[in-house]
Amino acid sequence: MPKMKTKSGAKKRFKITGSGKVKAGQAGKRHGMIKRTPKQIRQKRGTRTLSEADSRIVKSFMPYAR
Repeated sequence: MPKMKTKSGAKKRFKITGSGKVKAGQAGKRHGMIKRTPKQIRQKRGTRTLSEADSRIVKSFMPYAR
């Protein structure tokens, strides 16, 4: 049986934590910062964990990630 391939876009954008949650970068930080409040810009730093429904979809793109 051949191995399944990981979606190359998913492996660049998501990481799986040790407990099985999916980490992703925050959305809404690419452009248009002049419109955002300083509070929004601060809160969008770093990464976040995806919801259970979204993480199921991402994990289907990455069959060998835990």
